[in-house]
Amino acid sequence: MNPPLPYWRLSSFYLFYFALLGATAPFLALYFDHLGFSSARIGELVSISMLMRCVAPNLWGWIGDATGRRLAIVRFGAVCSTLASFCLIFVPKTYAWVALVIALHAFFWHAVLPQFEVITLAHLHKQTSRYSQIRLWGSIGFILTVVIIGRLYDWLSLDSYPVVVVVIMVGIISASLWVPNAQPSSEGNRLAGDGFLKQLLSPGVLAFYACVALMQMSHGPYYTFLTLHLEHLGYSRGVIGMLWALGVVAEVLMFLAMSRIFERFSVRRVLLASFLLAALRWLLLGSFAEFFWVLIVAQLLHAATFGSFHAAAIAFVQCNFSDREQGRGQALYSALVGTGGVIGALYSGYSWNLLGPTLTFSVASIAALAAAIIIGLRLHEPNQGAMQ
Repeated sequence: MNPPLPYWRLSSFYLFYFALLGATAPFLALYFDHLGFSSARIGELVSISMLMRCVAPNLWGWIGDATGRRLAIVRFGAVCSTLASFCLIFVPKTYAWVALVIALHAFFWHAVLPQFEVITLAHLHKQTSRYSQIRLWGSIGFILTVVIIGRLYDWLSLDSYPVVVVVIMVGIISASLWVPNAQPSSEGNRLAGDGFLKQLLSPGVLAFYACVALMQMSHGPYYTFLTLHLEHLGYSRGVIGMLWALGVVAEVLMFLAMSRIFERFSVRRVLLASFLLAALRWLLLGSFAEFFWVLIVAQLLHAATFGSFHAAAIAFVQCNFSDREQGRGQALYSALVGTGGVIGALYSGYSWNLLGPTLTFSVASIAALAAAIIIGLRLHEPNQGAMQ
């Protein structure tokens, strides 16, 4: 008989982990601007975190596979991302010092979630349908944080921002100490010899991965400069926080609807629609963000640009790689998300002052449209197997 599921212990970790994302994704660039960094420097600082996403999960994942001590890695990463890295931001804040702090923090922070996902699935055993009930608390943590912090910094100076971030990080550490350990089944962990490379070179698969990078690149202006963009247009930080939260609410509702959507549409069609709606979303944010109703529509489109895209991308990997190749397929997906994020943060940082918000978001729109064209031309329905 399986032990009882530690639902609230697992959920509390997701709550704090994604609360930290809610504190950083919308507001970290705003804090860098408060410190006096230019848009180019802000883009570089954000890209450092994305770059670590390409490197850290694979390195820590290899250590986790080799040692089996995944919970120890989670706890070590949680402590080091706070005490051994981010707390250093309280010392004098030169550009080089802040870049070092962000690099150290991201290296340890990106070690945490992939290992914790393995632990969560091990606790679930065959109850994988309950995963969404646990992961939902991550979205709740994000929503609560962006709304509260947005309101908070309508009244307070951003000088206190690092304190708020560290408090959330202490919550992550506490939650990691509360979670009991669990080990995944060892069955099926051996990797096939050349099966992964053979599948990678099959028709449409490389095109899919190229589109993953393009999609994440197109998010560069959104994740790096949306808050600054809206603040310069006169929106309060409280309203900006609620707009970020609206996007995540739309994402959650899309996740809940994906099983029904996949009953009617293939993965290829969901990906194609996601890319086309992303191209529309970036045009709206770049050219018409002064109209509040347009912002509402654009944020609701987060349901497509992240929600349906991510769900379809995970489904594509599951359909096109065997059980023994899933790990490498998902790792490559994560790495290309990080690579696209690096390119997106860098190009938007350099172009923001040079070209302005409208043209910067237009480049993002072109990248998403290019992904739609590639998917339309290179990916065919038979590749999707059961996902018809």
